[in-house]
Amino acid sequence: MLNNVDVQTAVIGAGVVGLAIAAELAGKGQDVLVVERRHAFGTETSSRNSEVVHAGIYYPEGSLKAKLCVEGRERLYAFAEEYKVPFNRCGKLLVATNELEVDQLAAIEAKAARNGVNDLARLTAEEVHLLEPEVRCVAATLSPSTGVIDSHLFMAALEARIIDARGQVAFNSEVVGISRHSTGGFLLSVLSGGEITDLLCARVINAAGLGASRIGRMLAPEKPGYVVPALYPAKGHYFSLSARAPFKHLIYPMPSADALGVHVTLDASGAARFGPDIHWQEELDYTFVDPDARREVFAKEIRRYWPALPKEALVPAYTGIRPKIYSQGMPPADFAIHGEEQHGIPAFIALYGIESPGLTSALAIGAYVAEMIERGRAPVSSSGI
Repeated sequence: MLNNVDVQTAVIGAGVVGLAIAAELAGKGQDVLVVERRHAFGTETSSRNSEVVHAGIYYPEGSLKAKLCVEGRERLYAFAEEYKVPFNRCGKLLVATNELEVDQLAAIEAKAARNGVNDLARLTAEEVHLLEPEVRCVAATLSPSTGVIDSHLFMAALEARIIDARGQVAFNSEVVGISRHSTGGFLLSVLSGGEITDLLCARVINAAGLGASRIGRMLAPEKPGYVVPALYPAKGHYFSLSARAPFKHLIYPMPSADALGVHVTLDASGAARFGPDIHWQEELDYTFVDPDARREVFAKEIRRYWPALPKEALVPAYTGIRPKIYSQGMPPADFAIHGEEQHGIPAFIALYGIESPGLTSALAIGAYVAEMIERGRAPVSSSGI
């Protein structure tokens, strides 16, 4: 048992996943501190996405993405109800714009069924027209469990839940070093206000998102052959619609190997945005690349299913960067949630490649990490900080 530590569990990163993990652990009575280098929660991947609550349709059977998305979806809707977080379970249409894509629809439906998504419905072009008169397709699949949520207010509710359970969240606090301590815990070196403070922790959860690989490399693995997954930043561009959106559902084209295609999402107020595309890069650069040329590419893709898209209606909105752990041309990777079994370091859990459906899966990821701790936990105690 570790005595006189500053905190039982330090969670690095106050994105939606870090907050969800901390809320789960704090709710179980653990002494938890979230350490975040930015001035507020969710300033990176968690606030630069489509805010979609995914059903669990696309992911390989048996993968963590499939399991945690399906479980997380139901947890998320229940949480939103309980904590009054705005959401809209509006449903989604996955559209086939030509006959060649109909077989792809069938394959996606079969994959969804294997993942436990059993509420999909195949629609004809005429049935789609009744639901969404502006959409052109030859067939579509309706996913009634898909929706959108206010991600900022979701994270605010998670932060409140942490604090209510006597956990803490420290902003403007960057982890610049981690070392194993002779007690069996960890010494975190935290830069805040121009000064470095050492914090003794019994357990560390690396949920740093885009910074997770950098954080993971601060500790030498104890299992031979283990390598911290590399980060391959993939930028997605989003355009907003200057005109009034004619849609009641989210509209998705057929996915590619790397992304779900340029789709229509609706925010809590019903305003439409389009994206993301995928732009592989080496740096964490949020610059909107070639907006005029990109607008033309977006418009061409959108008009495959919405021919009436008005000219000049697409306005550059924002970009987001997905923390992928595979590069262009490689097979897509599953969520990587690594504990002692993978890297050999007791009481250290690291999460890599938590991109879509990370928002949907966040609460399920929190429960999953809590179960990992329970399975391998050594008793710890805390003196507070």
